[in-house]
Formats: sequence, C-alpha cells, structure tokens
Amino acid sequence: MSHDLFGTPVIAAPMAGGTSTPAFVEAVHRAGGLGFLAAGYKSVAAMQAEIRTVRESGARFGMNVFIPDPAQLRPSAALLAELEDYRLQLLADARRYGVELPPLRVDDDDEWQGKIDALLAEPVELVSFVFGLPGADVARALQRAGSAVLATVTSTAEAVQAAEQGVDALVVQHTSAGAHSAAFLPASGAQPVGTTAELLAELLAEVRSAVDLPLVAAGGIMDAAGLDAVLRAGAAAAQLGTAFLRTDESGARQLHKDALADPHFTQTRLTRAFTGRRARALENEFVRDHPEAPEAYPAIHHLTAPLRAAAAAAGDPERLNLWAGSGWRLAQAGPVAGVVHGLLAGR
Repeated sequence: MSHDLFGTPVIAAPMAGGTSTPAFVEAVHRAGGLGFLAAGYKSVAAMQAEIRTVRESGARFGMNVFIPDPAQLRPSAALLAELEDYRLQLLADARRYGVELPPLRVDDDDEWQGKIDALLAEPVELVSFVFGLPGADVARALQRAGSAVLATVTSTAEAVQAAEQGVDALVVQHTSAGAHSAAFLPASGAQPVGTTAELLAELLAEVRSAVDLPLVAAGGIMDAAGLDAVLRAGAAAAQLGTAFLRTDESGARQLHKDALADPHFTQTRLTRAFTGRRARALENEFVRDHPEAPEAYPAIHHLTAPLRAAAAAAGDPERLNLWAGSGWRLAQAGPVAGVVHGLLAGR
C-alpha cells in the first residue's frame, strides 16, 4: 500500500452528530483536502444515503465507523447502579428544560454488523475505525472489497495491535483532539509534559518506531504551522476537526460555532459528562456540574440526548456538548475552502 494513500496532507476528521455532512465533505474535496463521512449515530440507511450523495458529487471521501465495546453491551450490576445514580443526578437538568429522561439503554451497538455488511456490498475507498479495532477478518474483507482500512490509535501499544490486524494506515490521535478520545487500551505511565505540538511529534515518533505504516496525525492541529510540524515528524497527513467546526459548510449547530468564538469560554476539559466516554469540550456549567460521570458509552449519550437537544433549542451553551480541541481559539469562520487553502498555502 503506497504511503501516498491520501493524495493530500489535509484530512477533515469524521465528526459524528451532524457536523460532517455530504456538503461539508464535498467542499473539503473541492478545496484540495479529503473528507470523511461519519457513520456514528446513524442508521445503515442514513449512512448509505450520505455515501450516495457524495458519490454523485464526484468527491473522494472516506467513511468512519464506531466500534462497539462488548463490555458496555453487557454492563455489570455495579455499572448499572452507577448509571441509575447518574440518572438521578440529571433530574435537575431535566426539570430545568421540562423534559423527561429516557430509560437506560445498554443495547446500542450502532448497527455495527449492518454497517460492515453495507460497506462490503458497496465499498468506499477508505474506511476508518474508532473506539477499537475491527478485527483482522473484517479488515481483510474490506480490503478484498477494495477499501483501504485505517485504525485510530492513541498509543504505541494500540498501534502495534492495529498493525497486527493488517490495517493499511493509522490515525494517531493525541489527547488534545476535540470530541471523543479514540483510546481503547488503558493509559500507562505518567502523562508526558510539553506543548501540544511537541507531544504529538513525540507520539508520532514512538509509533513510527514500532510500526511501518502511513500515519495520520490528529490532535491540536489548527494551521499551516501545525501541519508542517507533523509532516516533518513523519506523518503522511494531518486530520483536523476543530479547525473546520466554524466553517459555513460545517453541520455543527450555530450555538456551538458561536461558543468557539466566545471569550466567556476559557479552557477545554476532558469529560464523560455528556456521553460516558472521555471527550474534550469547552468547559461549561454541565461539565463542571458532573465531574464524576461513569464510564458508560453510549448509555450516557442516550441518557443526556434530550437534555442536549433542549439546551440547543433554548440557546443555552452551558448545557450543550461543545466539543473542541485544545487549539479552538484558532478556529475560523467562513468557507471550508479558506481553511484548506490556508493550510496548503505555499505547497
């Protein structure tokens, strides 16, 4: 598999929940980048409809798929008790908006098998995975169908496991990335110290020393300087999410876009409060009010969904999941093309 797998050093991250729309992915392609659709939270039919829309536009694209955690689909009695306790903690938030909390849901595998079957029946050029590994059999089946397979990793140990499954490339995500962490193995050792750029370069070097695969750098990359830094560190491309959130074509809520430019928000924090999986967001009241949310994804995602919808309808950014990477202050409004061209300037 060629290391020039992507044809561009700029990849727009798959942002689930409505941000990475077909129009957004098409705009990234037209500007000289590569966009990924996000299958997460969608039905198989909705995923297929988005694939057809982008195909009809002639754009190159990839598809990202969530991998379900078997442990979360079979929660222990202790975890169920934690979830019930968290549900009680959320009642004040529900009363604030006059909404009812749904019953606990612990059976959601995001239609995993149906999505894999659909991608085998109608292959796309690139398929990336997050929250785990697809399994060697799935990776080989997708490759036989004509797709290149990417795994998202956050450590050398995860990278080695992914390489052993025969994937074609790795997305190497640093903890500075916005939204959900892709980590699927426990973190080991003390947290390293340094700037985001230094730590991402160090992580890339560690992964490069362990596996011989094309690497895509992700986490805290917001401009041409950040892109240059990861390319010098050995990445084949950079994957950016937060840098695109405020663009015209982004499907993110306007409330979210506005919050990224609001000086009221002064820092990001990793939190499980909204979904039960660690994710980096602007620190708002909801994040501060629920620092001890249990590790239970996607059960908590379903539990807080009506609260987030009500907060959005009320124009209340303090109770909304404002995903943002550590470099959010550099996010620009305007067309996608402006962001991509700025990243590619001089190339």
